Amino acid sequence: MTAKSETFNYYYSIHCKHLRLKGYQPKTIEAYSRAIRRIGEYFEYKLDDLSEDQLLNYFTDLLDRLSWSAVKLDLYGLKFFYTYILKKQWSNVDLIKPPKAVRIPDIVTTDEVQLLFSSTKKLSYRVFFFTIYSMGLRLSEGLNLKIGDIDDRYMRVHIRDSKGNKDRFVPLPKTTLRVLREFWSVHRHPQFLFPSRKRGLSGVCKVNTPMDRGGVQVAMATVVRELDFKKRISCHSLRHSYATHLLESGVDIIELQKILGHVSILTTAKYTHLTQVTEDNSFQQINEIMNGFDINWGGVK
Repeated sequence: MTAKSETFNYYYSIHCKHLRLKGYQPKTIEAYSRAIRRIGEYFEYKLDDLSEDQLLNYFTDLLDRLSWSAVKLDLYGLKFFYTYILKKQWSNVDLIKPPKAVRIPDIVTTDEVQLLFSSTKKLSYRVFFFTIYSMGLRLSEGLNLKIGDIDDRYMRVHIRDSKGNKDRFVPLPKTTLRVLREFWSVHRHPQFLFPSRKRGLSGVCKVNTPMDRGGVQVAMATVVRELDFKKRISCHSLRHSYATHLLESGVDIIELQKILGHVSILTTAKYTHLTQVTEDNSFQQINEIMNGFDINWGGVK
């Protein structure tokens, strides 16, 4: 091991400790840590004296291979590294401002959701997909559900340590409670509702982690491909669809904001663009206004 790599490993270790002490979510910690590993390898593990030209070349090369979101994560990871580990002013390397883009996500209809569930062949994945849809959960929120989070007295579920380190309660549908009880009776894990599958059903009670995130995503991609959906559907699409379907059913947008755990009502309001009911109401109101005008051709040459 070279002196440069030894120094890098020391800095990297401190970097990881700072991320944990700052209370970042595991997903963010992994992204920022991966960024420093990738940048370290690119610059042969010497990160303490990089020029703007070097960083410009790095991020340009990275953008040729990865998405803007990956570039952004590497940028934020390096900013954290400069600020808390190297204790250098970040303004000297403020090179990239990713383009702002507002995209409307694809959603699935209730019929398509049912088809997706029935076409998922593994029981654990089928129940998981239904669970995150029926409560509008993020993928990580569903994976981390524990038995103690289920409140069958008040018919709600306690979502813990979610995005922004916030807790919230979400409504627990009766059907979801029944499905989760039946599913738990299959594996009977003492803690997780969706325990890891790595030991199989016979050894499930010995695992101490939830289902693998990557395995769930692969299962979703597989069933979407088999169904030949002409949409970009992921696990998160179920959350988008849940929100859209609730708005179409008349659920108040403020209540939906609380259920989804959005800090800003503007984030929740984007779902109004996805609802057919909103579109139909707008079309009807526009027509009612325009019908009040009398445009004729009399006296016009």
